[in-house]
Amino acid sequence: MTDHGQGDADQSRPPAVHRPDEVVDPAGVGAGGAGDPGGVPGLDIGALIGSGGLDLGALMEQASQLQEQLAEAQARAEEEAAATLVTGAAGGRAVEIDVTGSMEFVAVRIDPSAVDASDVEMLQDLVLAALHDAMEKVADVQEAMLAQGPPLPDLPDLGGLLG
Repeated sequence: MTDHGQGDADQSRPPAVHRPDEVVDPAGVGAGGAGDPGGVPGLDIGALIGSGGLDLGALMEQASQLQEQLAEAQARAEEEAAATLVTGAAGGRAVEIDVTGSMEFVAVRIDPSAVDASDVEMLQDLVLAALHDAMEKVADVQEAMLAQGPPLPDLPDLGGLLG
């Protein structure tokens, strides 16, 4: 055997043997060959990207367009949430709190009959209960929007990249 500058340890190692169906990258990069310990044996990169090769520029352009479309869909969903108004109430509507689906508190209304200087704690409890009611309604609105989902863009053709 010839020493290729690897020292005596390589002289005792037999030459690499490959299965007939195994794709071997002669440079030892990416094909799972002897020089690629982390590679996948039998991986055919050419079959994965097609005969025309992988057009990274086109793939990046498609990814950029998809990202743009998703950002637009998210902005539309946020606008819809901001336009949705819910009212939380307590004490037979003696206390009401208005809040948008985007968690912006808009108004608090307290019926004068709910105000008793000798029982401030009751009014505090009513305000807190109305706040909790409003938050439950906002959560319901957000859950409904998620279930319905924002309009997702059409996914671009990836040129057979994924199968």
